[in-house]
Amino acid sequence: MTERDTYGIDIAGVHRELPLFTIKPGLRIAILNILGDVELVQACANALAGKLSAYDYDVLVTAESKSIPIAHALGVITGKPYVILRKAYKPYMGDALQAETLSITTGAPQTLYLDEKDREMMKGKKVIILDDVISTGSTLQGMRLLMQKAGANVVAEAAILTEGERAKWADIVSLGHLPVFTD
Repeated sequence: MTERDTYGIDIAGVHRELPLFTIKPGLRIAILNILGDVELVQACANALAGKLSAYDYDVLVTAESKSIPIAHALGVITGKPYVILRKAYKPYMGDALQAETLSITTGAPQTLYLDEKDREMMKGKKVIILDDVISTGSTLQGMRLLMQKAGANVVAEAAILTEGERAKWADIVSLGHLPVFTD
């Protein structure tokens, strides 16, 4: 295994060294992967719950998969339900809504799906869209579109971290910001 450059960051009082990965020639990003990191997820959920307490909302909405732990932890803390937008359609999802997005980490188009069961729950609800890291905003845009199609009202957008052009994310409720690294 090769030694990888990292970017050190303190998030909600927890320090992590995030590995840097090249996503295209001359551009590297720090990767936050909260899967399995119970200490960081709990700290972030507590901090985000405090920031989100200023909003009146019914449901948390996120896209699978790396942000599922933060949605679950926030749901436990706030008592609010959460909905996971899926990236693959399964027959049990019934009459699902869908929206296409482009992922910065995969570089490929992705389709987000809102399950039929969750679709019914979203009508007329006030929602907070949640992600682990907001980079280009494409997943955010897909989530917004699905909420609009479902008849939900997005009252806030939140993430553990934003990335890239800081001013672009001024309206996002977050715990910090990551730079992008150019060679």
